[in-house]
Amino acid sequence: MRALFARHALLPEGWRRDVVIEWDIHGDLTGVHPDSHPPLNVARADYVLPGMVNLHSHAFQRALGGLTERAGDGPDSFWTWRDLMYRFAASITPEQIEAIAAQLYVECLRHGYTSVCEFHYLQRAPGGQAYARVAETAERVAAGAHEAGMGLSLLPVLYSHAGFGAQPLKPGQERFRTGVDEVLGIVEALAPLRGGQFEAGAAPHSLRAAGIDQIRALAAGLPQARPLHIHIAEQQAEVEQCLAHTGRRPVAYLMDEIAVGARWCLVHATHLVESEVQSLAGSGAVAGLCPTTEANLGDGLFPLEPYLAAGGVFGVGSDSHVSQSPVEELRWLEYGQRLQHQRRNIAVGGAQREVGDFLWQAALRGGAQAAGRRVGALEAGRRADLLVLDGSHPNLDGVLDAEVLGRFLFCGNDNLVRDVLCGGRWVVQGGRHMAQDAIAQRYRQAVKQLREGSQ
Repeated sequence: MRALFARHALLPEGWRRDVVIEWDIHGDLTGVHPDSHPPLNVARADYVLPGMVNLHSHAFQRALGGLTERAGDGPDSFWTWRDLMYRFAASITPEQIEAIAAQLYVECLRHGYTSVCEFHYLQRAPGGQAYARVAETAERVAAGAHEAGMGLSLLPVLYSHAGFGAQPLKPGQERFRTGVDEVLGIVEALAPLRGGQFEAGAAPHSLRAAGIDQIRALAAGLPQARPLHIHIAEQQAEVEQCLAHTGRRPVAYLMDEIAVGARWCLVHATHLVESEVQSLAGSGAVAGLCPTTEANLGDGLFPLEPYLAAGGVFGVGSDSHVSQSPVEELRWLEYGQRLQHQRRNIAVGGAQREVGDFLWQAALRGGAQAAGRRVGALEAGRRADLLVLDGSHPNLDGVLDAEVLGRFLFCGNDNLVRDVLCGGRWVVQGGRHMAQDAIAQRYRQAVKQLREGSQ
């Protein structure tokens, strides 16, 4: 039966008990009924949560994880890491892109993500030649998500320049080269895949890589309901370059020149002044925060406390995939603020004083908005995406409802996600993905080929 009985379930209004959750053959929730009697022949669970949205992913970088942690001859930074990433991306094939994406999405599902926004900029063949099919690599990412059973918002990237002032692309960037018409062509080519589990938006890579007139044209050419994402103000050097070229800081410049609204996600937005915090929060756009990657690359800390005070919306993503766990992203989002302010329990709001509940619910809302899909809550009409936590684990033994997410996010490193339903399909049961072994074998082969090709 397409139903589940949850002794405890996290609904939009908070924790409810004895909840019957129902979905249809299309993978949409049709009913969520608290205070119910358990139906006959329906599976039961102790603790059920909506699946988390991963609002920022570069899937191919999963195969690079852990391989850039050796110090160079001089100071290492985001920019030295980027050079290593470019070299890694130079030879990757469409088949390898698909294999790596499928492996990543299996790992994300096992840890509690049920939707991913894929910021996809590997569009061309090694050397920069166009593929015969304009959406060749994008379709490979979509195929990896379909095999894994992951909900996907695919964002082909506009990437035309190496820096402010329309600097020509460097040799390592030729695989990323696109113009506005090409990106819109990829979006159009992906149209047959659109449905409950798939949406196609677009992403100007950054103010460095796309001119403001291009960004304006892309926003105008993309259907209004589709998501638009952009990297912005991730590094101090980017802020300095933007000031030198435009006389304005990146977020201020974008807000001045473009009608930024709710379909926008500004990824990182790490380095903001107070006026930018206020304008970003007031725009209704989502701040896309990736704490594990931002820490790994030495980016800095987002000004979360004043942003929340201004009513800002946020979500989290795994970006370069040094972690595939929403628990780790949310934990370090809060811990980074504690270290910065030397206080505790910072991510709260209104009447919600439970940090875990606030973080999970807020990230669900922001992630769903950024994905442009009907996800992020256990309510009729949304996608049937949910997590069943392991109620037998000692961390959840005898807990009150108000303690569940605090234990889940801030207690130990065991993965408490037992089962995952995504789009109405059980893709993870007992901690194992339905196609885990076959997908892992193809991933191992792809990584082996990449390593042999680099020697």
